[in-house]
Amino acid sequence: MDTNQQTNTLNPPSTAIEAHPARETPQGHQWHEAGDAWGRRARDWACLFEHYASDVILAAFAHLGIGPGTSLLDIACGSGLAVRQADSSGARAAGIDAAGPLIDIARARTPDADLRVGDMFSLPWPDESFDAVTSINGIWGGCEQALAEAHRVLRPGGSIAISFWGDGHLDLRPCFKAFAANSPASHVDGMRRTNAIARPGVAENMLGAVGFEVLERDSRVSTLEWPDQETAWRALASVGPAVPALECVGADALRPQVLEAIATLRDDNGIYRFRNDQQFVVARKG
Repeated sequence: MDTNQQTNTLNPPSTAIEAHPARETPQGHQWHEAGDAWGRRARDWACLFEHYASDVILAAFAHLGIGPGTSLLDIACGSGLAVRQADSSGARAAGIDAAGPLIDIARARTPDADLRVGDMFSLPWPDESFDAVTSINGIWGGCEQALAEAHRVLRPGGSIAISFWGDGHLDLRPCFKAFAANSPASHVDGMRRTNAIARPGVAENMLGAVGFEVLERDSRVSTLEWPDQETAWRALASVGPAVPALECVGADALRPQVLEAIATLRDDNGIYRFRNDQQFVVARKG
């Protein structure tokens, strides 16, 4: 579907396209490459992994006051879980993601939402378009320009909530270590840079640097459950950071390493259960 032909419930597409000059993507954050990685196994991500964010989405929406009449933009919206939940609450929802296959799923889930394939470092909406912005594990270390764009499209007094994996308990950590051990050094360096946001105070400093007033930090425990080994592997292989490892060593070599890393997370019923520290920070545009 052409992004200029979809129904836009917030602003006419022609206005959005001409709203501001294009910005250069920061070094190490190529949105086309990210979109390719996250779109490889879009169906598995949408159906097997994206629900990890349910608790933090509900918490963030409560902090932001999302409800009837609110206009919300979700940045790096994936297959649209937050957009669907905002729409069901009566909000006017929009979202952007680099992965076309994920946006296709998001559009099918929430046909009335304004969903676009694009670059979070150059948002295709005019200034002061939204009451609230969220980004659920989508804006990471080194992404201040994405926060500057979020600031631009927020109305004065509007609020933002961004979430990310914290530095506490992470059952997913051994999986990501297995991905890193089988990935090119350049990708590992990028993971270190983006994961820097987990350190205390980093997210707050990023938000403050682009003009936000930081209000508070909160957290939730993200829970993922899969009924068997094959489902667990399909889910974990669907995340973007798995792609460099899969390209380097292939699924036949990577799969046993990942399954070994998660063996202790299988309970007596054979269910794989992951609990992870998910932090989020809320800030306001003055």
